[in-house]
Amino acid sequence: MNRLLELFASRPDQYLSGEEISRTLGVSRSAVWKQINRLRQEGYIFDAVSRVGYKLASKPDKLQAASILAKLKTNKLGRELYLNEQLDSTQAEAQRLLSAGAEEGCVIVAEEQTAGRGRLGRSWHSPPGKGLWMSIILKPDIPFASAPHLTLLTAVALCRCIRRMTKVEALIKWPNDLLVEGKKISGILMETQLEEERLVSVAAGIGICVNLEQQDFPADLQPKATSLMQASGGLVDRESLLVAFLEELEHWYELYMREGFATIRNVWEALSTTLQRHVKAGDVEGVAVGLNEQGALLIRQQDGSTVPVFSSDVAESSAVG
Repeated sequence: MNRLLELFASRPDQYLSGEEISRTLGVSRSAVWKQINRLRQEGYIFDAVSRVGYKLASKPDKLQAASILAKLKTNKLGRELYLNEQLDSTQAEAQRLLSAGAEEGCVIVAEEQTAGRGRLGRSWHSPPGKGLWMSIILKPDIPFASAPHLTLLTAVALCRCIRRMTKVEALIKWPNDLLVEGKKISGILMETQLEEERLVSVAAGIGICVNLEQQDFPADLQPKATSLMQASGGLVDRESLLVAFLEELEHWYELYMREGFATIRNVWEALSTTLQRHVKAGDVEGVAVGLNEQGALLIRQQDGSTVPVFSSDVAESSAVG
């Protein structure tokens, strides 16, 4: 692959046909295609034009700790920053660091996860160099019953950050996903440690599909997932997005710790794609009408009764009215 990269470097801004690459490198056309796909998986982006060839559009965007810390204006979040080329899971690493005494605000980022995970034991696709795969350690002094608030305020912070940074009109799907035009662009996973019914610590896992191309997603995800690059029409600077998100999250976290959930709830409801839709959550079916004080989704059933749902996958259908 080094020879292939050297060939593209010697011909910047030019399309190279598969035949020309094959002849120059002395390999088969099939081998050329495999090498280009492998480079795509490592974060290289190619423009491909039928009957013309390939052009190297951009190289992997590597996160740099010194650069991030120089830009960051937070009080706590990200001040202890761990950047990793590869991890099994940033959530697993967060738990290891918590066991070693990590402080609130510690942020763990991986260029690639080999065993990234989402809610309900699902895996999270985390290819190298194209997303933001991170975990943030929080230690809020709140009751365990208030834990759902943290997922909701994180979703608010991320949604507002994405809208401001990329102009992409992301929306929040209860309880933990961000969508763009109905396709998933981000997920949030909270893992908690308790002591006497109060939270001791929280590992907040956040995955953001930043610069993934359609072919970077497994076939089963392609119809229902997208990236900020696909939605905005251009590459998104991952470093700037990370800095902006940590600053936005700290703002909403500090506001929540000072003033409670009311403001978070209002903003979440304004950014939600779930409300005023027919939904089904487990055995409960009806119209999603809002959040209660604990952060549960309120569903108005056909008989007029309203039922709170605290944790469930939600299937959405058409909007009401």
